[in-house]
Amino acid sequence: MVVFVATFVLLAGGWALLGRNPGGPASPSGGREPSPVSAGSASATPRASAAGPTGTAPSPPEPGSASVGPEDEAHLVGAGDIARCGQQGDEETAALVAAIPGTVFVAGDGAYDDGSASQYRSCYDGSWGQFKDRTRPVPGNHDYRTTDAAGYLAYWGARARPNGTTWYSFDAGAWHVVMLDSNCDKVGGCGPDSAQGRWLAADLEASIAQCTLAIFHHPRWSSGEHGNDRDMDAFWRPLYTAGVDLIVNGHDHDYERFAPLDPSGDEDRQRGIREFVVGTGGGVLRQFSATAAHSEFRLAGVYGVIELVLRPSSYAWAFDPVDGDLSDRGGSPCH
Repeated sequence: MVVFVATFVLLAGGWALLGRNPGGPASPSGGREPSPVSAGSASATPRASAAGPTGTAPSPPEPGSASVGPEDEAHLVGAGDIARCGQQGDEETAALVAAIPGTVFVAGDGAYDDGSASQYRSCYDGSWGQFKDRTRPVPGNHDYRTTDAAGYLAYWGARARPNGTTWYSFDAGAWHVVMLDSNCDKVGGCGPDSAQGRWLAADLEASIAQCTLAIFHHPRWSSGEHGNDRDMDAFWRPLYTAGVDLIVNGHDHDYERFAPLDPSGDEDRQRGIREFVVGTGGGVLRQFSATAAHSEFRLAGVYGVIELVLRPSSYAWAFDPVDGDLSDRGGSPCH
């Protein structure tokens, strides 16, 4: 059974978001608990979208749109918490990713339990490994269960540290994308005086992009098992000051979307960052342990990936579940 909480709820068995339904249902657990939360710029219906914080929200991805967008429109698709030998969740989500062109991202913990070289080869490579040459990864806490994340670094090579560090950035269409290492105790800290913090400040200052996305493993805000992570304030404050639009995390094995927030966790529809938790790539799924403030959509017990359509001054998102029963779609202008 699946647990979900959303502003608008529609169960529509048989349809698949973006017109894809590669296989049977996942192995969810829990029970259905629909209840209203604060209004957001999204809809759980397969074809509808609602207004964003200002103006009209861009349309979410439609079937086939991924291959016919303008040259300056970028597509990113991915999740965190992916491959465990003996489970099929990563194979089911890989089938979704295979139907979506563009950059693939891994929001940490690509191979369980320890992120070892053998686990990446034996568990990850046979499913999501087919996208290796178009993947941008960040490490998760399980990757550091192998000393110095040696298995993660051996598997990904230069893709994991193109500048010699486990944090880096790249441009996707008109957007700037920042990839961070949120394992602060393993990399000398994440604060403004750390090597990563100084790099982040300089990178954000140098960017001329109107729209920016950040991807790292640990969420600052979460209704999942691990809850809110105060250490991620070190990232949120400079990202908010720089006007970043979106953050995507993993770590909690569920899907959750938040209203745009400031670093204190207060709703900010003008300058706030919208956070997604997408720990649904194939690891063991978990239930929500609490309800974090300003959580707009929560879905537990379902594997899936998120597709982001990044346009020059706006974005759209679509959470694509493997079972096709329920999803989350929406869009918004950039700041």
